[in-house]
Amino acid sequence: MSPQTLGLHHVTAIAGDPQRNAEFYVETLGLRFVKRTVNHDDPGTYHFYFGDGVGTLGTNITFFPWTGTGHEGRFGAGQTKTTAYRVPADSVDYWQDRLESAAIDVTRDERFGETALRFADHDGIELELVAADDESTTDDGTAAATPWDESPVPSEHQLRGFHSVTVAVADVGPTAAVLTDVLGYDLEAEADGRYRYRSATGGSGSIVDLIETDVGQGHMGVGTVHHIAFTARSVEEQERWREAFADHGLRPSRVIDRKYFRSIYTREPGGILFEMATTGPGFTADEAPEELGSSLVLPDELEADREQIEAQLPPFDGPNADSSGN
Repeated sequence: MSPQTLGLHHVTAIAGDPQRNAEFYVETLGLRFVKRTVNHDDPGTYHFYFGDGVGTLGTNITFFPWTGTGHEGRFGAGQTKTTAYRVPADSVDYWQDRLESAAIDVTRDERFGETALRFADHDGIELELVAADDESTTDDGTAAATPWDESPVPSEHQLRGFHSVTVAVADVGPTAAVLTDVLGYDLEAEADGRYRYRSATGGSGSIVDLIETDVGQGHMGVGTVHHIAFTARSVEEQERWREAFADHGLRPSRVIDRKYFRSIYTREPGGILFEMATTGPGFTADEAPEELGSSLVLPDELEADREQIEAQLPPFDGPNADSSGN
């Protein structure tokens, strides 16, 4: 029997200009700039992490900023349509006012008894803030989110970690089978062509919504989500995930050391790239908690090439100094 995931670990998307990306997620959404590193598979590209005050798993949205022309993505089947964060129920009006004051178009929806604010960042990544109970801990006792004292958003209104992702596929059936038969999700509700699946563990980001789209296969690039990562408790459990994916007819990757966690990847039948990432060692592996995101950090195998890597990275000043947490 497959283990059950705790829910979402992180979501990784593709941005355009790195400066604008950091300013939006720090200065507008109030997330902390947790980690400034590079794509280990493409060191000429930044990899940014934005999360809560300490980068708790289940709060981090990450980006590969692709600069230059010809990198535009196109949404379609086989892609994540929306990444949703939880906010306290009494914070919805605050967030609608905050976003609209920043000239961001906001749509207010009611879905499965919850209020959701839908909007997009400057690159077209679709986001939602969903009014949900403020769970201070997950079922396994780990903290769901830690406020960031230096955030431009007051602590009582800060994002509380992931609520869900909405995945668009041509046919719900094969992707649903991976969620239920491999990842341990259960179908919880269905309405208006949206199928809601929830992990029994109830961790942050325990919901995956599936929708069908008749739009053709999407094209990866700026403005699209690259992959979604689920949580594996340990390296030993990760090996069980590899077996479970293979038993389902999928082709999982080898285990890859990402420094802050270890990962395996597989592409599910609908076209979404799934990652299983461990809970540790975490973002303090190379920076003290108070210094998170303050400088460019590289994995050991790239440190000897630091000068060359820094020379080819695009200009980036970091988020506004008043919102940097330093």
